Amino acid sequence: MARTIAVIGALDEEVALIAQSLRDTDTTHAAGLDIVSGSYAAKSGETLKVVATVAGMGTVNAAATTQHLIDAYRPEAVVFSGIAGNLNRHLHINDVVLGGTLRYLDSDMRLIAQSAPKTEEFHSDPHLIELADEALDEMGITHITGIIATGNYFVEGDENVNRVIVATGADAVEMEGAAVVHVAARNEVPALVIRALSDNADTEYETFKDFDISEYADTAARLVINILGRM
Repeated sequence: MARTIAVIGALDEEVALIAQSLRDTDTTHAAGLDIVSGSYAAKSGETLKVVATVAGMGTVNAAATTQHLIDAYRPEAVVFSGIAGNLNRHLHINDVVLGGTLRYLDSDMRLIAQSAPKTEEFHSDPHLIELADEALDEMGITHITGIIATGNYFVEGDENVNRVIVATGADAVEMEGAAVVHVAARNEVPALVIRALSDNADTEYETFKDFDISEYADTAARLVINILGRM
């Protein structure tokens, strides 16, 4: 039986290229999701089964999607691919942050950590980070393994950015990553969060929502495809 890898994005643009790269695809509808299943040939010659879907934005959407994919498909790994706001002055637009550490920016983890997996922060799987690092080097993309902050609001403006940096020490901010790795950890499934930087968290959402994010989403998606080839 082929090994299964689950891939999640928050937006259509974050998943489209990945879905297009699969062969023999089939789409199912469950739990409010359109899930594309297909095959992908790894460099080793092994054929992987890949299930990819768009979760929607926010921690609840991300958590529910991760749990559904784990329950329905029993993947050996979960990969989240997408864009994020840059908080690191040494990084630039379209650079990549791998989620070595993921922290909620609007939750009291002293309470949440009383339940499994009983930790106040979350971490992408070291082996998956290693594969991503090798792929990024090959692709010539500037990247770090850093800290990603996850919260249920759109962060913009100097005051909000500074608040997030002080609270979490993050290199990037977004709305899903910690929830994905949190749920994966509860299920003892390795996970990886990939974020291509699309802005410097200096744009209001009403302006940002009209941006063409496809270039940045495709950067993260091309990385996922490269990683799949290495698995």
